[in-house]
Amino acid sequence: MTRSLFASGLAFVLAASFSVNTTTCSAADEYDYDLVHSSVSFKARHLDISWIHGRFNEVSGKFSLDRESPSQSTFALTIKADSVDTANAARDEHLRQPDYFDTKQFPTITFKSTSVKPIEGGYEVKGDFTMHGTTNEITLVLMGGKEHDFKGTKRVAFSTELSLKRSDYGFDKNAIGPIGDKALIMIDCEGVKK
Repeated sequence: MTRSLFASGLAFVLAASFSVNTTTCSAADEYDYDLVHSSVSFKARHLDISWIHGRFNEVSGKFSLDRESPSQSTFALTIKADSVDTANAARDEHLRQPDYFDTKQFPTITFKSTSVKPIEGGYEVKGDFTMHGTTNEITLVLMGGKEHDFKGTKRVAFSTELSLKRSDYGFDKNAIGPIGDKALIMIDCEGVKK
């Protein structure tokens, strides 16, 4: 399983766009990413003695779940890189600069699934993760997927954690030092059925 995505005081995450194959008749349910009840957060080592925590505040996505043919399910996620938030305005502005996320040149971080396999308690999802102009294939283990009807609105949720290396995504190697190469990403995604 490839578990490499991400970087810096981190930066990152994924957009859940799950669409149905329109060439076949499918029983897929489609969901929109619920920003209010979801989060993409991260933490990265500082001086190898502590952790810097952050999140991305602007994330969107869609997903479709085909319960009868799970392999036809799709997931897609889009993160606005300049929405990085580490609770420190000066650091956040630095993370937007060319030696880190370079958000003017690379405004989004995206994930789009290429294959989905059901596993106990969720799904194993392979897909293309693009950050800082570099695309790598990664594998996400999405736990969850049980539908819940709340006040007439059907919802479903997934969570995953992964480890990424900034060096795998073309980040400035000279900026890898005080903030370590690895970042841990935590994604909690709740979808609202269309």
